[in-house]
Amino acid sequence: MPFIVNTDSDRNEMLKEIGAASFDDLIADIPQELRLKEPLNLPAALSEPQVMQLMEELAAKNVSTASHVCYLGGGAYDHYIPPAIKTIASRSEFYTAYTPYQAEVSQGTLQAIYEYQSMICRLYGMDTANASLYDGATALAEAVSMAMAVTGRSKVVVAGKLHPNALHVLKTFIEAGGDRTVVQNGLQDGVCDVENLEKTVDDTVAAVIVQQPNFYGCLEEVERIGDTAHRNGALFIVSADPVSLGILEAPGNYGADIAVGEGQPLGNALNFGGPYLGIFAVKKDYVRKMPGRLVGLTKDRDGEDGFILTLQTREQHIRREKATSNICTNQALNALQAVVYLSLLGKEGLREVAEHSLQKSHYLAEKIAELPGYSLMYDRPFFREFVVETPVPAGEVLEKMLEQGIFAGYDLAAVDDEGLLVAVTEKRTKEQLDDFVRKLGAVS
Repeated sequence: MPFIVNTDSDRNEMLKEIGAASFDDLIADIPQELRLKEPLNLPAALSEPQVMQLMEELAAKNVSTASHVCYLGGGAYDHYIPPAIKTIASRSEFYTAYTPYQAEVSQGTLQAIYEYQSMICRLYGMDTANASLYDGATALAEAVSMAMAVTGRSKVVVAGKLHPNALHVLKTFIEAGGDRTVVQNGLQDGVCDVENLEKTVDDTVAAVIVQQPNFYGCLEEVERIGDTAHRNGALFIVSADPVSLGILEAPGNYGADIAVGEGQPLGNALNFGGPYLGIFAVKKDYVRKMPGRLVGLTKDRDGEDGFILTLQTREQHIRREKATSNICTNQALNALQAVVYLSLLGKEGLREVAEHSLQKSHYLAEKIAELPGYSLMYDRPFFREFVVETPVPAGEVLEKMLEQGIFAGYDLAAVDDEGLLVAVTEKRTKEQLDDFVRKLGAVS
């Protein structure tokens, strides 16, 4: 390629230095069938107006939450996003900022992160929060790594139904690191079998994890689970949905040592699955073991408030072998949108969002359960999400409802499970809920 400045001589010298005879040797681990062996079949170049027209035509083939009514959940939710969030987050001082290493030129970004940390601590009932991580799944994996570092133990127990994707990420993080193991406790009626958990957790367990609400939407017996962890010297890790905390007890109030979560519902769009942000908060005893960035409030030489990065335990700042994590980073723009969302709604506004989601999901669940052939999979308290048993495979239901302009939910067969996972947010109107029930009945 003419715009790459390295000459053939430069490339040969670099290959020689690293001990490779050719470029093919350098990529020997990539299977032959995955390598490009001829130029890409690209169309002729287009003018800017032609590209815009082509993009609009391609985009028109998509369906989205703008064109369809959405009952999808499973970790990403169609909550209302006030337009002011994008307006504020798009200001140039936020939108172009990257890493606030130089505090003297990054006070706005640092203050935004500090306010985010403060709000997460209040929401989750914790003492300290970091500047966010990649997403909820990696935040959970980092929490387990931290628990193992704190306790010196190498086993973690998952209590209840954890999001399958988070479980995969967790096992990738943990089990790749030698003799460390992830144990799944048994379920009973869609939640953790606590009696079995009490037999499973012993003094070899570093942490007990619970998702609240769990992947099925059910509420777990978090206090008993936390007591079981602490009786055996394990840390208690809670992965909590932030919107649910508008009405549910904060994890810190029932003994969580580490609280994590997926921050997408806080003013961030679905974004085809990302980028999102991982919430991570701890009790003060563990702040020096916490991964990621932490912004603190101090005074400058004139006595004015100032914001700085503090307790810097990332590999850029200290010896790599002493770092709390070598791969984490913060999602500053997503965290900014979260803090703007929380600021706009306030405590009562978040409570209203949670209450509307709760009430509307229960209304819909009751109506669906009255339909012939349909029933609720689990007879448990839930927040805004529930599993439905369907008279025909859930995939067929989804296809027929999609034809009616409705994303009817998530087919649990995608994760080797059964049922239709339905989520309801404050955006849904009674008319939409009744229309959903009417069309769902026609499917059966």
